[in-house]
Amino acid sequence: MMRARLVLLLTCLLLLPVRAYAIENHPPLANPMLESRYEHLTEEIRCLVCQDQNIANSPAPLAADLRYEVRRMLKAGQSNRAIKAYLVHRYGDFVLFKPPLQPDTWVLWFGPFLAVALGLILVAGLAW
Repeated sequence: MMRARLVLLLTCLLLLPVRAYAIENHPPLANPMLESRYEHLTEEIRCLVCQDQNIANSPAPLAADLRYEVRRMLKAGQSNRAIKAYLVHRYGDFVLFKPPLQPDTWVLWFGPFLAVALGLILVAGLAW
């Protein structure tokens, strides 16, 4: 009897609605070209909270702030390059999904390959 009540209680708890993390939907920009640039830019900029998502798809509050900032800068007439430069200046090269290849970003570009190589060497050394 007690077990049946516990199962019923857990089932009811699982059926309760949970808070949905929806991304706010701004009305499209008046100019279709600006809207296209906005979509392209938000897909190229990394969410600094989620790190594996772009700001277009991230529900994080920081991503919402960055989307707002990109939208504001586009409305102000700034170029894609200027918007990216502003974000890089403020957050570093990591904010871009494709950071430029320069000495201070070598770790971002080659770090994963070095980690895999080190892992293979370690495994080969242990197996030998």
